[in-house]
Amino acid sequence: MALRAAPRHARWLARALLAPGAARAAPLAARVSALPLPGPLPALPAARFASSGPQGTEGGGPQRRVVVVRITNPLAWLRTRFYYLLIRLYFDSEFSIEEFTRGAKQAFSVVSQLLSQRKLDLLDGLVSAEVLQMLKEKISSLSENHRDALAADMDAIMYTTEGDVRIYYDDDGRKFVSILMRFWYLNGANLPDEVPGETKVFQIVFGDESTKEKRHILTANYEFQREFTEGAKPDWTITRIEHPKLLE
Repeated sequence: MALRAAPRHARWLARALLAPGAARAAPLAARVSALPLPGPLPALPAARFASSGPQGTEGGGPQRRVVVVRITNPLAWLRTRFYYLLIRLYFDSEFSIEEFTRGAKQAFSVVSQLLSQRKLDLLDGLVSAEVLQMLKEKISSLSENHRDALAADMDAIMYTTEGDVRIYYDDDGRKFVSILMRFWYLNGANLPDEVPGETKVFQIVFGDESTKEKRHILTANYEFQREFTEGAKPDWTITRIEHPKLLE
């Protein structure tokens, strides 16, 4: 699949994903003003969620936080590490999955909030032409609550992990790397206990009966792709966006 590189927007996404240091990821958030706080839906993998936290009375009522315990498939872990080694050996000697993950997390937060606000024009160059067209067709038919559920604030992202990693060549001999990232986040959108498709929405209640606040644990999958052919622009483009049972 050919990548589209919109000069302005794609470059700052690439800087966020490739920069060797957190300081270089900051411009990503600076490009977008503060956006609302909502979120999507789940299909939980090998991770357990639990509610815990200190009983603080300052500021009113007990406070709770969500703790995520990661259970990693050792074969999948070894496979992805092998691909990261290949990326460093043959494509980018400075590649770091830790820096990439930080940039991908920030990109996910920005893009998901733009989707929620229906500011699709700002996604040109950040996502592929095919994905952008799909988004334009589907976003308009979503209810307001489901649009709210797409947005993930940085502070609400509970857990991020890598999924599938691919290295491949197209028919013209161009070289590509794609990395699928999975995100779990808290969202306060007004969603039913069951969403279309018979998928259970996991909920967490904060506070006591008089002040309780319900949040949903939702998931999203974003795939990032970059062309590594000699002379190609060093831009990562989002080529897949999934918010299960919300945006399908």
